[in-house]
Amino acid sequence: MTQLRLEQGPAPSLPRRFLSSAPWWGMLAGVLLIVDGATALRMRWNPATLALVHVFALGVLGNAMFGSVLQFLPAAAGVRVRGSATFGSWLHALFNLGVLLLVMGLHQGWRTALIGAAVLLPLGFVLLAAMTVPGLLAAAGQRLLRAGFGVAIGFAALTALLGGMLALGFAGRLTLPLAALTDVHASWGVLGWVVVLMASVARVVMPMFQGTGTVREPVQAIWLGSVLLMLFGAACWRLTDGSGAWLAGTIAAHALLFAVAALWLQWRAPRLRRGPLLWSWRAGLIVLALAALALSAGVRGGMLAAALGLGVALPLLVAGMMLEIVPFIGWIELHRRCGRGVQLPGVQRLLPAYDKTRALLAQVPLLLLPIAVVWPSAWLARAAGLALLLAWGCMAWTLHGVRRRASRFLLTMESADVAARA
Repeated sequence: MTQLRLEQGPAPSLPRRFLSSAPWWGMLAGVLLIVDGATALRMRWNPATLALVHVFALGVLGNAMFGSVLQFLPAAAGVRVRGSATFGSWLHALFNLGVLLLVMGLHQGWRTALIGAAVLLPLGFVLLAAMTVPGLLAAAGQRLLRAGFGVAIGFAALTALLGGMLALGFAGRLTLPLAALTDVHASWGVLGWVVVLMASVARVVMPMFQGTGTVREPVQAIWLGSVLLMLFGAACWRLTDGSGAWLAGTIAAHALLFAVAALWLQWRAPRLRRGPLLWSWRAGLIVLALAALALSAGVRGGMLAAALGLGVALPLLVAGMMLEIVPFIGWIELHRRCGRGVQLPGVQRLLPAYDKTRALLAQVPLLLLPIAVVWPSAWLARAAGLALLLAWGCMAWTLHGVRRRASRFLLTMESADVAARA
């Protein structure tokens, strides 16, 4: 696995490009909320709300998920990513340009931008699937892990295709049942893509970095099969003039099961490894459980659940992952550039625990976001926007610190080489 990770994985710049983009979208969410604070958190169908939701779902979570998949599959699942050298930069450009066009189109009602997003975003997700699914099918071992990734990437592609249809619907190019399709689109994206991927990653991340056990394979396989069956069943019911209660209940039940199971594993761990990743996941899992309960209760039409889940819980989970993945990527890049026989700085030196803790503590004020949903107020919403701007700005600076320390090490090594030759 080590050989595959170091030599056959994608160029470090590819997953890092996605992971480094996520904080900038978080900052944009803060700017949008500051500008649209009077309207953004009041109604589901408000253009400012739709734009903000997709900044979180695609800009923040999407970039974090793309980068994590591209790095995690070779490193932990022994899966080769195909065509990363040829298509990697195109994938990043297609995806982020598509997100930008979608946000602009939703916010301003620009039909041309919506049509562009309807083409670019599905193309980006299909390209990700083409780069990863063949390797998932060809790899040996870890069948449950690979199945989880396969289901998540499959739902991601389906969500993007549905989203493209919806964008064309909002642009007036297709006549569609927008409310029903939007419910299906949201459920497949949140549960089928993000939560299933996080649950799959947790099988490796939690034992490795937190010292926990794992959910028994048959239990997680049943959970994964239930997600598949119930999401498709609930989607069919919703699209045939049924209510959205089944979809909402499916998301809430499976997200709650994931959160409770992960918290149980942390609580029962005999030798829990305390640190920034543990605390970010524990906080994120607790807030995710609250979001699931709010969704099942139908509080404010799902707005509170969206604020808790998309704005706080899932970003906390991916932020903790990014703070572990980015320094590991930096170490791999140093290894490739310096070769063997050179004493490299360890991963923890490239991103010290103090910096990780500071970046995660900066996320605490994001709780203003659900507060602003419960008590609608322009000044509270703008305060939440400022908190977003500062929190994700701190995250961007922290992640960039890996590049600063790696560059400093290379300069020191080059200076030492010059002095030795002289």
